[in-house]
Amino acid sequence: MVRKLFIVILVLVVFGLVILSSAGITESLNKFGSPYYFVFHQLLYGILPGLAGLALFSFIDYKYLKKISPLLLFGALSLMILVFVPSVGHVLKGATRWLSFGSFTIQPAEILKLCLIVYLAAWFSNREERVKNWSYAAAPFFIVMAFIVLLLYLQPDIGTLIIVIIIGGGMYFLSGRSWKEILAVVLITIVLLSVFVSVESYRWNRIKAFLNPAEDPRGISYQINQSLIAIGSGGLLGVGFQNSSQKQGFLPEVLNDSIFAIIAEELGYVGSVVVVAMFALLSFLMTQIAKKAPDRFGALLVMGVNVWITSQAFVNIAAITGLIPLTGIPLPFISYGGTAIAVMMTGLGMVLNVAKKV
Repeated sequence: MVRKLFIVILVLVVFGLVILSSAGITESLNKFGSPYYFVFHQLLYGILPGLAGLALFSFIDYKYLKKISPLLLFGALSLMILVFVPSVGHVLKGATRWLSFGSFTIQPAEILKLCLIVYLAAWFSNREERVKNWSYAAAPFFIVMAFIVLLLYLQPDIGTLIIVIIIGGGMYFLSGRSWKEILAVVLITIVLLSVFVSVESYRWNRIKAFLNPAEDPRGISYQINQSLIAIGSGGLLGVGFQNSSQKQGFLPEVLNDSIFAIIAEELGYVGSVVVVAMFALLSFLMTQIAKKAPDRFGALLVMGVNVWITSQAFVNIAAITGLIPLTGIPLPFISYGGTAIAVMMTGLGMVLNVAKKV
């Protein structure tokens, strides 16, 4: 199981670099004069640290993480608060989501996802009988999640907020809560997201673009229309690697949330299915590991990482193919972002350590 999981991770990482080399070539040349700037940057600041994190945490006994889980969450929340400090918080496109240390930047929200998973796995696996009590388990859960949601809303980072809610809700469900409590969580989530969408016009515009992509194709519906053009152009086998026309300044965010459209255009329906199949296989392997985990903490830890990666991949692909409104959520392993892939690979290192104990 360890070998199979490692091979799938390695394939996704290499595939992501290859796709990024094609998707980012035009923007890389225009901005930096080098065709592979984004690839080298992703390799240096994302994949290499990620490999180090994967190797390190695959050897550290995962049970130790349970002891330090409160410290991990506290550290992640401290970094989240730091983004609002003018001297270190970095503003880009109207959002304050990064910490800047000279030429080096990190996105604390990505670190928060993993630390939250470790913390919730430890919390829900601790003192099982007491966890069944609402005041001991659910109330603290809602307090922690509410604080995190507030921080993400203030940045604002609604895409990450959605994934964090899915992670929290998923682990709440997996912890064995009653259906009444789960239904309450779902209703609260729907109300919160409805409020978040209604208070900002650009979020409401995404809903309108989803409901009617033909409305304002050069304005609010531009990205989804260009994405669907790219996907439709790919046909069965694609137009060929590096031959995308949509990445030549037509499709926005080709390095981030739109990158799946480039995959569909260049590699076609067959290539798109292969990508989905790789994420499905990764999810399946992690589910099998969780089933055989030696304790409840290990099982919840693995499934937390599983929910994180699988939900993020699903939301990205569903949004860019027009099945749900656009969210701005990147595609795991493939979209550009050093912090994201480094932290994700670190989380998978923890999963590998649990797999070794199976």
